[in-house]
Amino acid sequence: MTRAFIARLRGSAVFDPNGEQLGKVRDIVVILRHGTQSPRVVGLVVEVGARRRIFIPITRVTKIDVGQIVTTGVLDLRRFKLRPAETLAVAELFDRTVQIRATGDSVKILDLAMQQNSSRDWEITQAYVRSGRGIGRRGQTRVVPWSDLGGLGVEEADQATESMLASLEDMRPADVASILHDLPEKRRLEIARALDDERLADVLEELPEHDAVQIVSALEAERAADVLEEMDPDDAVDLLSDLTPEQAGELLSLVEPEDAEDLRRLLMYDEWSAGGMMSPDPVIVGADATVAEALAQIRNPDLSPALASQVYVVRAPMQTPTGKFLGVVHWQRLLREPPSDLVSRVIDKDLAPLPPETALAAVTRYFAAYNLVAVPIVDAENHLLGAVTVDDLLDHLLGDNWREATGSDDD
Repeated sequence: MTRAFIARLRGSAVFDPNGEQLGKVRDIVVILRHGTQSPRVVGLVVEVGARRRIFIPITRVTKIDVGQIVTTGVLDLRRFKLRPAETLAVAELFDRTVQIRATGDSVKILDLAMQQNSSRDWEITQAYVRSGRGIGRRGQTRVVPWSDLGGLGVEEADQATESMLASLEDMRPADVASILHDLPEKRRLEIARALDDERLADVLEELPEHDAVQIVSALEAERAADVLEEMDPDDAVDLLSDLTPEQAGELLSLVEPEDAEDLRRLLMYDEWSAGGMMSPDPVIVGADATVAEALAQIRNPDLSPALASQVYVVRAPMQTPTGKFLGVVHWQRLLREPPSDLVSRVIDKDLAPLPPETALAAVTRYFAAYNLVAVPIVDAENHLLGAVTVDDLLDHLLGDNWREATGSDDD
């Protein structure tokens, strides 16, 4: 084919010359140009593994057809990064509202056609658009030449934030983080600033450390403090540890006193110890709580599966770090007991807690030896301090910026 609509190419399988599938097309990379010049297509964003996207230059594509694209088979498996002059056709141009130059009418871009010119270079030549809705009817759709559209030259390229936010709306935080990591710094910060506090907190927890630090450092201090309050305390502490002491101190002074107290307590521990990995907010109940009450707490949708896997039983006061630790009750055991029974009857006293000074290697061996999902952390006076979960452990075992290598063994 010498002409294709991008929406129909998205999701197409990419093959090498021998017919082996390499991945699937997720987007098309273009370079916008001045005035009415057609954007130049420079390559494809191809997903070759779970959350792993690479760039294939259009010069290495030998055949384009609906449902399949054939390449030379020569791949650069480094993670795709969008360069400052580049634009993602699907993520940034689809659903964008622009104007028809001749009339000034507003239209929304639904699809774009790419076509080979006489030099065999690929360009965006047409747009499939929908006009604004009329009274009592849906707007009309039509295909127009690219040159008819206004507001899409390089001068307005940074106005695509709203379209990209819409494309990210239903994605999981880890997938949003992967896309933000691939963007140029300026565009990454624009998208991050536009996310609400809770959504941005979830995404920061999934970003490589240097990206998270860059975003938090660029936010206004009050906004950054609000986002820190929405993060899981152990992730917030990891981020604070990567900031300068002056930045960390300023943010802690702006965080709500109760949250700041938890964060300061966690900062006392070495990052590679049980205390440095733990969450200070596990599910806690008193010995006189019923099975039904314990089950109601672990149903909280904001809890991670690992943190909801067991309930920690303490004597009053029932909060860290003051409650006297009595033991844990696993959620599977709770499901087998009558709802009116007391949790104190089903405590697992065989699972010994760990002190906060326990080193990472020792915590890892403990998890492996007893096939654990979470383990309680207590001080010398047997006060419950928090819990280390398996996802906390994996974050530390994989090392700094492990997310950058997700989806490939080649890094």
